[in-house]
Amino acid sequence: MFIKSVKSLTSFKADLTLRKLCMNTMNAPKSKRCDSNFKRNFGQPSFNTHPHLIKEGEVTPFITKSEYQDRRCNLVECILKHAATNNKEKSHVIVIPAASKQYMSDKIPYVFRQNTEFLYLTGCQEPDCCVVITAESSGQLCTTFFTRDKDEHAELWDGPRTHPEQATDFFGVEQSLPISELDNFLKSYRKSNKNLMLWYDFLTPVQNSVHKVISDYISDSRNQKCDNPKSFIHRLRLYKSPAEIALMQKSCDITAKAFKEAMSSSKPCLGENQIFAEIDYRCRMQGAEYLAYPPVVAGGSRATIIHYINNNQLINDGEMVLVDAGCEYHGYSSDVTRTWPVNGKFTPQQREIYEVVYSVQEELIQMCSSLPTLDALFESMCYLLGKRLQEIGLIGIQPSSEYLMKTAYQLCPHHVSHYLGMDIHDTPMINRNINIAPGMIITIEPGIYVCEKNKSLPKEYQGIGIRIEDDILITVNGPVVLSRKCPKHIDEIEKIVCQNQ
Repeated sequence: MFIKSVKSLTSFKADLTLRKLCMNTMNAPKSKRCDSNFKRNFGQPSFNTHPHLIKEGEVTPFITKSEYQDRRCNLVECILKHAATNNKEKSHVIVIPAASKQYMSDKIPYVFRQNTEFLYLTGCQEPDCCVVITAESSGQLCTTFFTRDKDEHAELWDGPRTHPEQATDFFGVEQSLPISELDNFLKSYRKSNKNLMLWYDFLTPVQNSVHKVISDYISDSRNQKCDNPKSFIHRLRLYKSPAEIALMQKSCDITAKAFKEAMSSSKPCLGENQIFAEIDYRCRMQGAEYLAYPPVVAGGSRATIIHYINNNQLINDGEMVLVDAGCEYHGYSSDVTRTWPVNGKFTPQQREIYEVVYSVQEELIQMCSSLPTLDALFESMCYLLGKRLQEIGLIGIQPSSEYLMKTAYQLCPHHVSHYLGMDIHDTPMINRNINIAPGMIITIEPGIYVCEKNKSLPKEYQGIGIRIEDDILITVNGPVVLSRKCPKHIDEIEKIVCQNQ
């Protein structure tokens, strides 16, 4: 379906006040609008202020204004296609708010992270904004960007904001207004578009002020039809563009190098917190904004605790450390796990279990060529783990695959894969029972965890926890391991760890 982008406000029968506000921005000479962009900072990096990060034509690193425009057009196309077969609405309003700052205490904020859906559609990294996409069944659309209101005092303390007269050109939208006009805009649009469908996520509101506006807007109209656009956005986000793949490759390269440094600095009696700090430092020094999630740095038997994040113990001689970490690089995440002995030498039992996990992971990665579902990969993992453990004599000899899978699941009680992208567990509204396809990025992460209470395996194996996780790009030519630079072969790991012992 061809989506046409409306280039003026004449197609909207908005009230006079709103029309004047928007037309003042739209009718300004292009050179004048561009000059204002050069004279002052935006509320985020731009080519003019951060040429070491942003190239001309990009809104965020690697991603151009036109790509963000295409994303919005693709979203409208998906919604109109769905509407054509399910209802008769002629007009659609899609409201996606930015996140708000969150505070740990009084005036001390947490590190701000943008609402992923809003970031995906706009590239805007500022809090408390909103984007509204209005679309007609004919295919015409108009994107209205709502910026934070001008506040000289706030900007003195917190830095510049992107104002409406700048946002139009910078973000590639048709019009821009201050956020205080959102309520008037929605009500005005409804007056001239009676047969209207509102698309807004009521289940997980991310900005209280916008949520209140939408709630009041709904209560004013008993016949207002509403639905959640999130599933449509997730379907688009599932397939990565070349720019997104480049960003994720860089994120994986940064993480791989940080892991190598952490391995080379390992030694007995090192603190888990020190490995945490090493990875965090190395990722940031290479350009990552921060770690993508609280990392697992689990020494010894603590590696059998899947989500161990206390990271406050010492790792003794003869023990391994399981590290699950990744970084966020300009909005895109990596997710890698490696397990290694801090003294540089695997014990026979550690080596035996590691080789089982390693061989299973390699086989699962190759299976991606046949484009299975993630659930099918999980079933294969359980069967393969059980088979390998049976081959080395650690579980009983029984011919049934059901026995192998059940036994393996007790030793690896988590799924083997999830989608990866802007979020670690990316696009959660996409089921794991669909076939993977070129353009998707997933993880492959088998593991074996023999807790100390598990008496089914010999005592010398109790307390061993091993997981190996890589990030995999699915292509028409087969899987590509984006995290391939992160060492995982036993010989390579021992060489890196031992070199500084």
